[in-house]
Amino acid sequence: MNAEMKSPLVLARDVRKSFEHRGRTLEVLRGIDLAIEAREFVGIVGQSGAGKSTLLHCMGTLDLPTSGSIRVAGEEITTLPSRRLAALRNRSIGFVFQFHHLLPEFSALENVVMPALIQGKKRRDAEGRALALLEEVGLSNRSSHRPGELSGGEQQRVALARALMLEPKLLLADEPTGNLDSATSRQIHDLLFSINRDRGTTIVVVTHNMTLAASMPRVITLRDGRVERDERNGSAP
Repeated sequence: MNAEMKSPLVLARDVRKSFEHRGRTLEVLRGIDLAIEAREFVGIVGQSGAGKSTLLHCMGTLDLPTSGSIRVAGEEITTLPSRRLAALRNRSIGFVFQFHHLLPEFSALENVVMPALIQGKKRRDAEGRALALLEEVGLSNRSSHRPGELSGGEQQRVALARALMLEPKLLLADEPTGNLDSATSRQIHDLLFSINRDRGTTIVVVTHNMTLAASMPRVITLRDGRVERDERNGSAP
């Protein structure tokens, strides 16, 4: 068994993030320590301004901490050059956001295929995988529809399929149900659970929905840029 398999998929040590604003230093993350193992499903909760999205963005290499260490899939991301950082992000990390960021002029299938084409994959192979993913998220009959012809929940399912296109080890979701009604939110969360269970994809979800968070196997609560609680729910799926 190699070192990467032995170590957590995500390991953060004394992670700090601050921003300069109008001559003042704003400390958003104030010494985060956490470890997330492969195949885990983790919720991150806390009040607005607690640092949830900032932490997620640092874990996903969309931003870098001011100080501290973050290792993802065995690599120290805080010291990687930009090209290797981009390669790690493309190879190992998928993203789903509150606003799905689909390209409005392209169909659902074309949106899902896009990451593979950017990676230089053959269109024929990529389209076959994309169609399978759309079927997995319940949209096999909507592949030719553009985002404007889809409901909010359907658009988020397309975004989820797109995030899985390159088979990431880690899926990061920032308020993925924030714009959805309660029934659709539950469907998206159930879909995330099935992806975690069936694919073994490690999933980290930032959410304000405490009812949905309570169903997650592990919930990390942030307060004022620090981990206030890290709890496991033995009754979760």
